[in-house]
Amino acid sequence: MPQVYIPAGTLHMGGYDVRAAVDEFPAHDVRLDAFWMDQLEVTNAMYALCVSAGACELPQNLGTARKAEYFNAPEFKDYPVVYVTWGQAKTYCEWANRRLPTEAEWERAARGDDLRTFPWGEDKPDWRFANFNMLVTDTSRVGSYALGASPFGVLDMAGNVAEWTNDFYSFNYYSTSESLNPLGPASSSSLNRVVRGGSLGDAEINIRVSKRSSVRGSNLSAVPGSESYLGEFSPRIGFRCVEDE
Repeated sequence: MPQVYIPAGTLHMGGYDVRAAVDEFPAHDVRLDAFWMDQLEVTNAMYALCVSAGACELPQNLGTARKAEYFNAPEFKDYPVVYVTWGQAKTYCEWANRRLPTEAEWERAARGDDLRTFPWGEDKPDWRFANFNMLVTDTSRVGSYALGASPFGVLDMAGNVAEWTNDFYSFNYYSTSESLNPLGPASSSSLNRVVRGGSLGDAEINIRVSKRSSVRGSNLSAVPGSESYLGEFSPRIGFRCVEDE
């Protein structure tokens, strides 16, 4: 997996545009150490290596919402893996000697040093920049939207599949967030985790770099295989990993 270096710097985090949701406030600055981020979303082929090594479990569904055969189909080996739980994403990243990004790291990699609304800037989203709003109706090959690259050159940070982060979700976390390398809330009674980036089915408003989504994560203390243990999964959620400098 190619990685992109994200230098240490200050992220202007949160909602700076007129469409910002309440949980994107207050907008605030956070300082982040340098890290490396996967340039692409983890693909079926990459995830399959972890499965073959015996470290990862198969996705919860081997198709997509529109394809019966997807994960094991050779023609989709370079497409983002989907139907993975938060716990499965965490396991893969650890197997790859990486980890899931924090919410702040994800936003810095997507936004850079300015107040841009989308990874590529302020241009109105269309088919050139991202797979969104059912323009494609299913996932796209990773890296297909070069014009949609972030300031650091990270691809597919808007649309295609939304991405798990490590952070628990809290509606008002930004009012108490640490100003240096924030890790998100220490716990959550709902076990919901932050998901970022929007997906192939999301409208323009939901693929902004500051958009926060909440999805029930895995409870790794529960009975393995149980609904609580797994949490939620979706044909529109995948992930990517990061590595400390």
